[in-house]
This record gives sequence, C-alpha cells and structure tokens, in this order.
Amino acid sequence: MGSLSDKIKGNANEAIGKAKQNVGEATGSDRLCGEGALQEAKGHAQQAVGHAKDAAKETIEKAADAAKRNL
Repeated sequence: MGSLSDKIKGNANEAIGKAKQNVGEATGSDRLCGEGALQEAKGHAQQAVGHAKDAAKETIEKAADAAKRNL
C-alpha cells in the first residue's frame, strides 16, 4: 500500500472513529465509544505509517542522488 493510500485510510478511520465516539456518548453506549476510540487510534497509526513511508522514500532518493554525484 502506498503512502497516500495509508494517509487516506487513516483520515477515514479517524473520522469514523470520532463519529462513533460522538454517537456512543450521545446514546450512552460505552461499547461504541470504545470502538470509536480504537478506530481513531488505528487511523492515527495508518497516517504515521504513510508519513514514515514518505520520509523513507525521501531519504533513499537523497542517498541515491548523493551516490550519483560521487561517481
């Protein structure tokens, strides 16, 4: 999965998680609040993976450019 895909799925999971928490709070459902919190955390993690992939790609590209200059 690409970094953009990770970020998009992460954003979606965060939004859905927050919505579940709000509905859970409105209805008094601890289960739904918990599910929402977990889904939101999953979204944060997915976004972090996307950002890490971007950072790794950038580092590799910089290293490759530096290697080409040194040849």
